[in-house]
Amino acid sequence: MPPLATPRPAQPLRLHRFALSGHAHRVELMLNLLDLPYECVDVDLTQGAHLQPAFLQLNPFAQVPVLEDGETVLPDSNAILLYLVERYDPEGPWWPSDVQQRAQVQRWFSVAAGPLASGPAAARIARLFGRPDDPRAHEIAALLLQRMQAHLSQRDWLVGDGPTLADVSLYTYTAHAPEGGVSLAPYPAVRDWLARVERLPRFVPMARKAASA
Repeated sequence: MPPLATPRPAQPLRLHRFALSGHAHRVELMLNLLDLPYECVDVDLTQGAHLQPAFLQLNPFAQVPVLEDGETVLPDSNAILLYLVERYDPEGPWWPSDVQQRAQVQRWFSVAAGPLASGPAAARIARLFGRPDDPRAHEIAALLLQRMQAHLSQRDWLVGDGPTLADVSLYTYTAHAPEGGVSLAPYPAVRDWLARVERLPRFVPMARKAASA
């Protein structure tokens, strides 16, 4: 029996994003890894576009990204990642079939929403907005990177033997940690992991600019 055809969107998906948001980039990266058609709708956070009524109808929490897929409107980057693979690549490697590995992916989602956001991401936002450095953010970043270094010293990917949604979720803010004054030099296994992600087919980087966040 031939394999089922991979589902395709009836029309290009719409990604509401801020180009320098790591949360938005992880979705854009996933869209490219899955080779899905999409168009970007830029939301200028610096001008308060996320607080305007039109955007608040999409996400009352006033956060990017938001994905539109036909009549489906979905905020939250990690929720969008899971939606994309369940909808358009259900047989792919990104969301493992093994229940224990799925639980590990969920664990890394929590890390992305917790220590990654309050550590490297927070330090980066402070630098790019010209705010004073937050020592607590740097402490959290160092502890996170130490733990990732220990974990990745024994494996190539965060979960299992290949890339999963965990790697997509953690990649961007880790790769851009130096923009917040967080050095990756002491963490060779983390740097090697970042390089592996960057070698994935259809990988796209996030813009780097030291004047915005």
